[in-house]
Amino acid sequence: MNPNSELIESFRQVVIEASSDTNFVHHPWFVKYHLEIVDQIANELLEFYPEANPELVKVLVWIHDYGKALDFDNQYELTLIKGREKLAELGFDPVFTDKVIDYMSILDRKLELDLNNAPIEVQIVSSADGCSHFVGPFMSLWWWENPDKHIDELLNDNNKKIDKDWNRKIVLPEARKAFEKYHDVILKQSGNFPAKFLS
Repeated sequence: MNPNSELIESFRQVVIEASSDTNFVHHPWFVKYHLEIVDQIANELLEFYPEANPELVKVLVWIHDYGKALDFDNQYELTLIKGREKLAELGFDPVFTDKVIDYMSILDRKLELDLNNAPIEVQIVSSADGCSHFVGPFMSLWWWENPDKHIDELLNDNNKKIDKDWNRKIVLPEARKAFEKYHDVILKQSGNFPAKFLS
């Protein structure tokens, strides 16, 4: 077995444990209905991009929300700081670790940067992350976690999420083509109705 595979699995277990902590608001569902879906979509996208480093993609998948599980209010900073510390502690190569953190800082700046110009590994993980929100119960779970919000506010929250995912995060054409049908359904479920439903 590739020694890096063992390190990656060790880090994956660290993230699973952090994401399952009952202090984390998303803990009942986050691993099964988000991280594992991102992982699967990223693996499928790797088939289209053999030039991408699959180990780098795998670590980016599992680190991208690590800080969120540790401290929701300081998630972006903690993903970089605590993520670097944990990778070093587990024994990842420092050059590889630097690249992971550099690429994570790009991924987190999706609203400032055009990720179409990002390294392919960033594009894969960003696209997989965005696509993951359109399948499974992700959008509905926001309603479950925020029962005191008015329905119009919940719909508005989902519409903002849909817009950010579709227009900033999902950059790879294979992902956009495969998930267009899901995007269209989620839009309708969020109150964006067509002029005619049967045409």
